[in-house]
Amino acid sequence: MMQKLSPLMFMGTGSDVGKSIITAGFCRIFKQDGYHPAPFKAQNMANNSYATQEGLEIGRAQAVQAEAAGVACHTDMNPLLLKPSSDHTCQVVLNGKPIGNQNAYQYFRTEGREVLRKEVNSAFDRLASRYNPVVMEGAGSISEINLRAVDLVNMPMAMHANASVILVADIDRGGVFASVYGSIMLLTEEERPYVKGILINKFRGDIRLFEPGIKMLEDLCGIPVVGVVPYYKDIHIEEEDSVALHTKQIQASHGKVNVVVVLLRHLSNFTDFNRLEQDPRVHLYYSSNVDEIAQADIILIPGSKSTLDDLYELRRNGVAQSILSAHRSGATVVGICGGYQMMGQEICDPDHVEGSIERLPGLGLLPVSTQMLGEKVTRQVKFKFLDGSSWCDGYEIHMGVTTPVEGYQESPINYLQTGTKDGYKASDNCFGTYIHGILDNAEVIDYLLKPYASKLTETTFDYAAFKEQQYDKLADHLRQYVNIEQVYSLIKQ
Repeated sequence: MMQKLSPLMFMGTGSDVGKSIITAGFCRIFKQDGYHPAPFKAQNMANNSYATQEGLEIGRAQAVQAEAAGVACHTDMNPLLLKPSSDHTCQVVLNGKPIGNQNAYQYFRTEGREVLRKEVNSAFDRLASRYNPVVMEGAGSISEINLRAVDLVNMPMAMHANASVILVADIDRGGVFASVYGSIMLLTEEERPYVKGILINKFRGDIRLFEPGIKMLEDLCGIPVVGVVPYYKDIHIEEEDSVALHTKQIQASHGKVNVVVVLLRHLSNFTDFNRLEQDPRVHLYYSSNVDEIAQADIILIPGSKSTLDDLYELRRNGVAQSILSAHRSGATVVGICGGYQMMGQEICDPDHVEGSIERLPGLGLLPVSTQMLGEKVTRQVKFKFLDGSSWCDGYEIHMGVTTPVEGYQESPINYLQTGTKDGYKASDNCFGTYIHGILDNAEVIDYLLKPYASKLTETTFDYAAFKEQQYDKLADHLRQYVNIEQVYSLIKQ
């Protein structure tokens, strides 16, 4: 029987310092070493979500971390998910189910806060009873002192779990000494002893040049630096945030199938395209530039957290017309979830589920109409694609029902194991679906790329094997630059 380990928690000096990826890497390290780890993040803010086996919703980052740990994801790994629907409001998802929309001021009130605190603490306790160790992640900065009284995810969570905290700092953005020292000094006397280590992330250049800095940090803070992790480009782990998408606005390439993902303002579940991005037959880029869209062989319209608002913007900025023009010239157009809804004749929202817009005409590519509903569909699905014989995997997270308009029959692209049907196919190069993850299935990708066979020289791509290889590469990278034995010494009970 493996020794019981206490929880390990990665917190940051700020957002986007690499906590999620480091957490995933340690989930894989503990799995490799024979333990039974699981990830945990009390509160996550992201539109990039995932459906559990029970048909409940969690942040995609925790689903990725669970995959790295080799376990099925569960809502206990992310009991509280905030899905921004505008700059000021978000949908609150508790234990996998939406409980309403709140603006930031409403959400961060002290009233009712203990109810949420009890829920996230209970979720952690259930997880800790089943897994060893729990690898925890904080959110944003460890020292948001103005939110200390209402904080559910950082130091109060670490103290409830009695976790050993490693503070992660991004040296690439500069100011690493001030950010580490300031973050620790802003903690209370009660909180500070929980921080057991410092991890410097995203280092560029010769690490030997930073060796004096390690001693300086340790002397300043009285806390050991457990590692200095170099920046990498050759390890591909799904990102939590869509910030990185703007670095993928690359114009079309010769010699491959050019695939553009329409860069919506409220784009969600961008991980739908990660598998395709890694396929050696494909050059994938994100763009809302009409000229770059016109160069694509395949146009993918993604999901959206605010479908009507994004559809209105596509019409306003000329992208809608660019998509239609490219399709008339032979480009394939595929919509997923909100993108599928946009491809229809109209989207109706009489109950104002999304906002003030009650109806908008769609792109008119599919003879379907969508009615927005308040109830969200959240489930994992198995399906057969068109006339395929093998079962494919995916998941649904959407509000709304899409049906053929009068005079048109069903033309589904997917046949679910439950006996129901999904999507609509207008032609071989024009279809839509509600199923996220559909592009993770080789059968679907091969169908999508078949018309462009003259461009292809590579064979079918095994995405599942690729992801496993990437988790192992990440673990190897961390083992090389982090003192793993020192980390173990912090959590061995």
